[in-house]
Amino acid sequence: MQRCVTVEELLTGLKSLATQNFPKEEVDAYLTQTLLDEGALDSCVSYAEDRYTRHLIHKDDDFELLLICWASGQKAPIHGHEGELCWARVERGKLRFSNYAIVSEEPLRLERVGEPIDGSAGFLDGPAEIHAVENLVAFGENAASLHVYSKPYSHCDVYDSLTGPRRRVSLAYDTIHGEPVTTGS
Repeated sequence: MQRCVTVEELLTGLKSLATQNFPKEEVDAYLTQTLLDEGALDSCVSYAEDRYTRHLIHKDDDFELLLICWASGQKAPIHGHEGELCWARVERGKLRFSNYAIVSEEPLRLERVGEPIDGSAGFLDGPAEIHAVENLVAFGENAASLHVYSKPYSHCDVYDSLTGPRRRVSLAYDTIHGEPVTTGS
């Protein structure tokens, strides 16, 4: 049975799951059954024309919670999560999720796991090790997704193609607890 909670109540449940090392089935059930109150994330929602935006809601040693906002046509390339667990739940709009696995390191080769899934509000993807996320123009609207990462990390691997090079990228936030992050500070 689904129930609606505040962000603080959602965090309390996630903190409890963190003490159990994020058991996958329990996290899946919790994130599927525990929705956020209407408007709970409004203060975090903002879009950019040239890229998706990352909004930090919570971060401690055990996990971080982000809202990622996607304007129509924006996507995250194929990327990894530093060996940590990642769950992504669509909060608004619709997103396409494509999950991948490394089948060879030398030469690097990835293989898609299953077919891409188009998820509407409430859809839960994860835990994903390597995936790509996209807000297709055909979906015709902006989207937002809530991401739970079992351990915070500041860099990740991005894969330029299924057989191309891997590169390291630094991750940044557009807002932290609703406050804009200024560059150069």
